[in-house]
Amino acid sequence: MSYTASPRPTFDGPAPIPYSSVTRHLWGDAASGEVADWIYVSSQKIHQLIFGVPPGAAFRHSDDFRTIFAADELLYVLSGVMALANPETGEVHRVLPGEAAFFRRDTWHHAFNQSAEPLRVLELFAPPPSQGTSGAYARSKPNLTNAQHTQDQWLGRWPMARAEAQGVHTIQVLRESDVMWRLEGADQKTLVGVWISTEHLTVGQIELLPGQHSDMHAHGGDESLYLLAGTLHVRVPANGGQSWFELSPRDGFYVPQGVPHQYYNVSAEPVRVMFAVAPCYLPEA
Repeated sequence: MSYTASPRPTFDGPAPIPYSSVTRHLWGDAASGEVADWIYVSSQKIHQLIFGVPPGAAFRHSDDFRTIFAADELLYVLSGVMALANPETGEVHRVLPGEAAFFRRDTWHHAFNQSAEPLRVLELFAPPPSQGTSGAYARSKPNLTNAQHTQDQWLGRWPMARAEAQGVHTIQVLRESDVMWRLEGADQKTLVGVWISTEHLTVGQIELLPGQHSDMHAHGGDESLYLLAGTLHVRVPANGGQSWFELSPRDGFYVPQGVPHQYYNVSAEPVRVMFAVAPCYLPEA
């Protein structure tokens, strides 16, 4: 199977993205392994999808499907256990549900499902494929023909060489203890946890208690949401049509750059939602 670009769902304005209507795509070939993608949004600024790998399966790369991109990426594990490897360096990391892996541009990566259940991973990616950072960029790089998934140089020196090894890691595993917490808003203090923030991409989580809502706010980039738990309502008063939206777990939402919006939890259960903003989290001056 020759390379074909992934679909790029876009929206003209703020939009709910129900799980049932998410764009489906099959990535890969026999050599790379095939991966099921659920693509939520792929605008001019941000790319959000979920990829799925069956138990015991993996994706690697092939001549047509190369896994080296010109983007910052955060992979948040929803279910299963992911062994994420850089086949250029032999570096391997084990990532559990509720944990994330982060890497920057020009990082080769393979992923293996090391569990008896389907691996589901939320992938946030910027600059997005619409900027030529994914397949087109990957095919411009020399193909990696000698993949390795071990680092023998640390044998005989572990764990004494742990700090040395971490100093040259290309992939960082992030856990909730690594999150930078913020209380945002002037009137309604909202708990926001930042997983990563670079010049291209900010990824975080928002937690709302029953009855809690955020202040009206906007960002200096496009925002995409993925609801992990609870029932989230999104208010977009300047939308010119529907201004009140309800999201269930696995649903997404898209907010273009600069559009004011609020989050509400009007249910009896806590809300937990992942978000990504690209390129700038803070609103433009």
